[in-house]
Amino acid sequence: MKLILSTAKLAALSLLTISLLSFSCGGNNTSKPAAVAAPAPTPSFSKFLSEKQYNDLFPQRDKFYTYQAFIKAVDEMAKVKVKVTRRAVSVYQFIRTDKRTGKDSIVRQDGDWNEQWAKEKPDSTFTVDYGGFCTEKDAVTNKRELAAFFAQIAHETRHGMNGTYTDGLMQTHEDNTSLQYESDSDEYPSVKGQKYYGRGPMQISYNGNYGYASDIIFGNKHILLDNPALVETDPVVSFKTAIYFWMTPETHKPSAHDVMIGKWQPNAKDKAAGRTPGFGMTIVIVNGALECNKGEDNYSMNDRIGFYQFFLKKLGATDPNCACSCGKMAPYSY
Repeated sequence: MKLILSTAKLAALSLLTISLLSFSCGGNNTSKPAAVAAPAPTPSFSKFLSEKQYNDLFPQRDKFYTYQAFIKAVDEMAKVKVKVTRRAVSVYQFIRTDKRTGKDSIVRQDGDWNEQWAKEKPDSTFTVDYGGFCTEKDAVTNKRELAAFFAQIAHETRHGMNGTYTDGLMQTHEDNTSLQYESDSDEYPSVKGQKYYGRGPMQISYNGNYGYASDIIFGNKHILLDNPALVETDPVVSFKTAIYFWMTPETHKPSAHDVMIGKWQPNAKDKAAGRTPGFGMTIVIVNGALECNKGEDNYSMNDRIGFYQFFLKKLGATDPNCACSCGKMAPYSY
C-alpha cells in the first residue's frame, strides 16, 4: 500500500446500560441519585476467529504476526470511535471517543479551524466506529469482509510466488528501506532522521499516514511520527495500523470496510469511472493507481483476487456475485 496523504487524508454490537434503582438509607427518605453501570464489554474477536483458524490461514507467517497480537489489536481498536469534521477544502477536526469511559478528546484541530473563511460553507462530518471491524453485519457479510481484509494484507506481505496463497504475513516491512516516502503535510510533518517506508500488514507508508494513524490509535500524532519503527517492532500496533487503514475513509475515497458491508454506493463520478461495490473496489482503495484500470492481466490484482477466494473458502464463505476485478475501474486522483 503506497498511499500519499495530503494534510487532510484520511460490530457495532449494542452496549447495554444497566441503571441501578435509587434507594433509601435507614430511615432517611432522601433518595440517592441513580448510579449507571459501565457499558457491558463487547465480545473479544476471538469469538469469531480461533487460533487454529488463524494458523491455518497463515501457515508461513513471520513469528512477529501472532494470533494473540491480532486479537488484541482488534479488541482494543473496538474501543475507539472518531468523529471527523471537515471545513472548507482541507481543514479538519478529529474528536476521538474512548468507548470504555465515554470520554471525548479533540486530537486534531487544524490551525485555520476558526477562521471565518473556513466557516463559510457547511461542515461535512462522518464517524468511524472501529468496533465495526468484521462484526457489523450478518455472519456471511462479516466473513467476506474478513476474507477481503486478509487478502489485502496477505498480498502486501507475501514473500515469493508459490501459487498456494499460504505465504501471507511473511514480511514486516518492504524490501527497500532506503526510500523516505515523505510528503508535504502541515499537520503531520516528517521528523528528521525517521523513515516512513512501508511497514506492517498493510505496508503503511508516508508521514501523513503515520501521523493520521497515530491520532486514531493513540490520540497523539507524535507517537508514530516520532517512532515509525513501532509498526515493525510492536505487533499489536502493527495490526492496528492495518485496521485503521481498512476502516477509515479518505477525503475522496470510501473505506474498504464500507465497501465490503454494502454501506458505500457509487455516486455519478464513481459510476463514470467504472467503480462498483465488491472486492475489486477494495483494490482501488489499497493500490488502485498501480493495479487498476489496466485490464484483466495485471498480476498483482489477480494475486489479491486469488487470496480473497482462498480465504473465503477457508472461512466457509462464498461470494458468488463478486465484482472482484478492478481492471476497468479508474483509480482516484488527488
